[in-house]
Amino acid sequence: MNKYELAIIINGKLDDESRDAALEKVKGYVERFGGTISKIDDWGKRRLAYEIEKIKEGYYYFIYFEADAEAPNEIEKRIRIMETLLRYLCLNIEE
Repeated sequence: MNKYELAIIINGKLDDESRDAALEKVKGYVERFGGTISKIDDWGKRRLAYEIEKIKEGYYYFIYFEADAEAPNEIEKRIRIMETLLRYLCLNIEE
């Protein structure tokens, strides 16, 4: 099992219900492909470094999980098409 960090930015114009639904969907993908979530850092709403599709703010989340080596590719395939996510990045955490 490898350790990973998944950083996501959710659209800042969404209401609380939609934002929570998007986060739950991403967490569901992690668990669906055999990952176990150890921690979720919620950085809250922050200003983006540059505009993305005329959006200036986003909600930042960092999801730490353990999974097999194939899991990040499968998770990225699914979250790539989510319209509520502005950006994502999955990194392998070295010990």
